[in-house]
Amino acid sequence: MILQGKALEKLRLLINEETQYRSGPQLVQFFNELGFKDSYGQGFPSRAAFTDQRLTNINGKPELDKCIKNLFSPVNFIGRIGELDNLIKDFNQYLAFEKWKIVRNGAEITFTKLDHIEIDEKAPVPSEDDFLKKDFQEVPLESIGLDGTIVEILKLRIGEIEKCLSVDAPLSVIFLAGSTLEGVLLGVALKYPKEFNQAIAAPKDKDGKVKQYPDWTLSNFIDVAHEVGLLAEDVKKYSHSLRDFRNYIHPYQQMSSRFNPDKHTAKISWQVLKAALFQLSKNKI
Repeated sequence: MILQGKALEKLRLLINEETQYRSGPQLVQFFNELGFKDSYGQGFPSRAAFTDQRLTNINGKPELDKCIKNLFSPVNFIGRIGELDNLIKDFNQYLAFEKWKIVRNGAEITFTKLDHIEIDEKAPVPSEDDFLKKDFQEVPLESIGLDGTIVEILKLRIGEIEKCLSVDAPLSVIFLAGSTLEGVLLGVALKYPKEFNQAIAAPKDKDGKVKQYPDWTLSNFIDVAHEVGLLAEDVKKYSHSLRDFRNYIHPYQQMSSRFNPDKHTAKISWQVLKAALFQLSKNKI
C-alpha cells in the first residue's frame, strides 16, 4: 500500500495521539516492532518529525501494512471497540482517495482494494481548534434530570474546576473534569437504564450479561451515550481524549509516558465537559 500526503498526515496523528498519546520512547518502541532499531535519547527530533520520517521509510512496503494493523489491533482497544471502529471509519475517509479500505472482522484487521472512491457524506468531526472555539452556554445541571443530591455535589466539582483553571492547575482540572463527566453519565444511565443496558456498546461479562454500572468504565458510558443519541460524534471523540488524560492520575503512568499537561490540555478537558453537559441537556431519548 502506498499512501499520499493527507493519508500519511492522518496516519501520523493516529499514531502520535488519536489512538493514544505516545511519548518519544513509546514511538521508538512502536516503530522498532516494525524492524527499526532506534533508541530514545538526546537529540531526538520532535514526535511529529520522527513519525513522518519513519512512515516515509516504510511507505509502499509490507511494513506499512503491519504498522496499520498494529495500530488498529483490537487487543489494544479492549473495552472500547466502538471507539476503534470509529477511528477506522475516520481513517477510511482518507484511504478512500487511495482506493483502499480497512475492514475489521472480529479481531482481524484486513485491507480491501476499492475500484472507485467512496466518500462518507456525514459532517466531519471538527478539529481540536474548532472544537475549542465553540461557545457552549452554561448549563443548569437540573435540566439534565439527575437526582437532586448528586446535582449539588457536581456543582461543587464544577466550581473547583473553575478555580483550578484560574490558578493554572491543569492536572487538577483533568481529574475533576473526568470524574465529573463520569458521574453525570452514570446519573443519565440510571435515568435511562433500558436504553443503556440494551445498547450494543454496553459492556458484558464473560457470560454475555451486561455488567452492573459500578463495573462500567468512563469509556463504556461515553460509547453508549453516543450510541443512544445523547452525545454527538465530536463530543464522543474528545471525551475519549479526556478519558485518556485522566489515566495519568497514576504518577508512574504519567512518568512512563512523559505526559505533562498544560493550559491547553486543561482547556480541552473543560470544553469537553461543558459540551457534554450542553448536549445531555438538549438531547432526549
